[in-house]
Amino acid sequence: MTRRRSDIAAGAGLAALAALSFGLTTPVVERSGRGVGAFSTAAVLYAGASIAAFALGCVATPDSARLSRQHLGRLFAMAVFGAGVAPTLLAWGVQRSGATTGSLLLNLEAVFTVLLAWRFYREPLGRRVVVALLVMALGGVALTMNAASSVGFDGLGAAAITGATLAWALDNTLSRGLAEQDPSAVVASKGALGAALTGAIAWMTHDPWPRPGPALVLLACGATGYGLSLRLYLLAQRRMGAARTGSVFALAPFIGASLGWALGDQPLGPWTLLSASLFAVGVALHITERHEHHHVHPAMKHDHPHRHDDGHHDHVHDPPFFGEHTHAHHHHHVEHAHDHAPDIHHDHDHEHAHA
Repeated sequence: MTRRRSDIAAGAGLAALAALSFGLTTPVVERSGRGVGAFSTAAVLYAGASIAAFALGCVATPDSARLSRQHLGRLFAMAVFGAGVAPTLLAWGVQRSGATTGSLLLNLEAVFTVLLAWRFYREPLGRRVVVALLVMALGGVALTMNAASSVGFDGLGAAAITGATLAWALDNTLSRGLAEQDPSAVVASKGALGAALTGAIAWMTHDPWPRPGPALVLLACGATGYGLSLRLYLLAQRRMGAARTGSVFALAPFIGASLGWALGDQPLGPWTLLSASLFAVGVALHITERHEHHHVHPAMKHDHPHRHDDGHHDHVHDPPFFGEHTHAHHHHHVEHAHDHAPDIHHDHDHEHAHA
């Protein structure tokens, strides 16, 4: 029981670090991307992510299942939504709505991710999660009220950022199926596909490219805010599923909005403070949610990263192996009850939602 709780806590910690890596980049992208085309900005960001992930993969010891041809379709879809559509809409939108508004609107990604995880992966939505989603939706309304009353507010910019959050939520939902694969390979492949796709569109549409100085900044943002962040996000999904990871990742907009405010993007009015408070309540409800009930693990054989102290992997190695590793292994039929998240071992149906 203790180990399982620590796994959920570890997943939350990884998602929070992913949020920190991504959140700090939003205001920087807004400033470095001024006068630069949206497609070219996205291309440079994901080029940075791919380069960093490839470099890390060359020096890191693989401890996850390898990518194969059967994953190419999913990777391409991730590249289209997550490395093409989403960053392009974000780059276009923040230039019109500002970094603070853009950062806080990114909280809608958590709402879309939770709903898609429930729809496609049967991840349970208890009363607490539903209340959290409603609270975060009200936070989005409050933010819109604040932004609409400010000088220079652009409704199309806000709509573009909202579209970016939906595209990233689709990306998050797709990436859950690759959470057990080598994260460096996933990030490098997705980044390369995304950079090639948006770069080709930028070239065909004559998008203006950044000068060398801003280009280096955007490459660094891509390496940390998109490459490192995605790697951490995948590792978090591996431990606690798409919905909870997306919920904790909702910390990212607060980090970006705080930095944008500190850089003088716009004052924090009463609507902004109300919005931040509502989003904070929503995130807290997600993080503190517990899910425990009797469930069945059918006998099965699969290959994925695992540890031998997690309560589910009791097979023997000779000599003994400690830490996370991957290989094909067999699970016996087990029935038990414990607090758990919807990871690869808890992808079961629920007749009733559990709060």
